[in-house]
Amino acid sequence: MLTHSFIHLPGIGVTTEEKLWQAGIHRWSHWSDAPPLRLPNSSLPQLSSLLERSLVELKNGPDFFSRRLPANQQWRLLSHFRDRIAYLDIETTGLGPNAEITTIALYDGLQVYCYVNGRNLEDFEKDIWKYEILVTYNGKGFDIPVLERWFHTRLTHSHIDLRYILAKLGFKGGLKGCEKQLGIERGGLDGIDGYFAVLLWQDYIDNNNEKALETLLAYNIEDTVNLERLLIEAHNRNVQDMPFGNDLLMELPETPAVLYQPDFNTVERIRNSL
Repeated sequence: MLTHSFIHLPGIGVTTEEKLWQAGIHRWSHWSDAPPLRLPNSSLPQLSSLLERSLVELKNGPDFFSRRLPANQQWRLLSHFRDRIAYLDIETTGLGPNAEITTIALYDGLQVYCYVNGRNLEDFEKDIWKYEILVTYNGKGFDIPVLERWFHTRLTHSHIDLRYILAKLGFKGGLKGCEKQLGIERGGLDGIDGYFAVLLWQDYIDNNNEKALETLLAYNIEDTVNLERLLIEAHNRNVQDMPFGNDLLMELPETPAVLYQPDFNTVERIRNSL
């Protein structure tokens, strides 16, 4: 999708980009120094130079494009840099400034990795630098600041926050709400939310209940692997009406192997205690 994109150029927004496509300029290679429409507030030599640089930067990584795309257009990174993506979700003991990270789930499209406080949480800080793009839901407002505070570091990766991308498509109501609107079912984990995740961790700590931890990890992983499906859904819905959209549609991903299963006895016991 990036080689069809022009909105990373100064002075070109979504409306102007659509006019370029309508005029037959569907990709960078169609560009000329005399485009068939007026480009406001832009210098043609500057635009041509930036397109030439874009070809080089496409080989270098996502950062050049990520810094120039609006938050609700970061989905355009997917097709070119899919093998550099980490889908990410964290669980914590609450929302306050003193909340602790309990678990982290990371999925790279091939394998799921889990990090647990008191066991291997510190491994996350090393592993996350294997990737160049982070995909979250509301990670800009929660996950990333919490991770940076906890590990005393800066996560300078490119960032696709699906909250903004899905909202532009009309899907709101949090991660679970967006999933339901897009037909993603959670099965035995339906109804478990962030507050319940706190209770699962507390049950694990207070009662040494490994089943509670496994249920928490199953929930955390579900949050994470569903991000890939949501990103591809968003990508396809964004490209479907473009003049070249049929060539860009992506197949929905297979669900990865399940590492943990929720324990329904634990879930029922906690629900009955509320």
